[in-house]
Amino acid sequence: MSMSVTDRLAGRERSEEEIADAQPAPPTLDPQANGEYCMAIVVIGGQARNVGKTSLLANLIKAMPERHWTAVKITQHGHDLPAEASYLIREEGDATGEGDTARYLRAGARRALLLSARPGCLADAIPALRRELGRADDVILESNSVLEFLEPDVYLAVLDPAIADFKSSARQFLQHASAVVLNEPQRRNFRWDKALLEQVMRKPIFRVRPPQYLTADLVEFVRKKLQSLDQRL
Repeated sequence: MSMSVTDRLAGRERSEEEIADAQPAPPTLDPQANGEYCMAIVVIGGQARNVGKTSLLANLIKAMPERHWTAVKITQHGHDLPAEASYLIREEGDATGEGDTARYLRAGARRALLLSARPGCLADAIPALRRELGRADDVILESNSVLEFLEPDVYLAVLDPAIADFKSSARQFLQHASAVVLNEPQRRNFRWDKALLEQVMRKPIFRVRPPQYLTADLVEFVRKKLQSLDQRL
């Protein structure tokens, strides 16, 4: 059974006594929080910076105009946060800008949000993110770490075999990927350890090239996954 974004992001309200006694934990789920409507949730993550995550997300929005996307970029560095804030959510209002969220709007997203959180503080932002997404039709997020708090319908892991760097969050959630999007350059030098390479090879693989980072068969793969969701509603 598919769950709404509030099912998969949110936690129930706790009493002051529970808060005092409880150990820190990810938010639990509220199955009734978003009514009966269940939107599609897609997450795009990647092994490192500059592997094509944003381009893939924007081009997937453009390739699926039948979906009414709310697109979210999640960063964890906190450089531009007020001193007292652990996170901040901003809505993009200018599609002509140079930022990633502006690219989302130009691609056709109905809304584009930037969630900035200090390292280790993403959990603080989840209730506010839930409220922002509560009335969305369909949600697409650029992040690995959000998978700690959210169960998507489709998770695409964007990988580049020529890059040795592999984020810990990308390693952690690779086993949950619906498919691997493999940026395949002319050279075929895989720079990963054997265990990681074997895990990748067990997944459906879509080989892509810049600047699109998207192929017709990958679009069809995602569309069929989401159509299967629609049929269960």
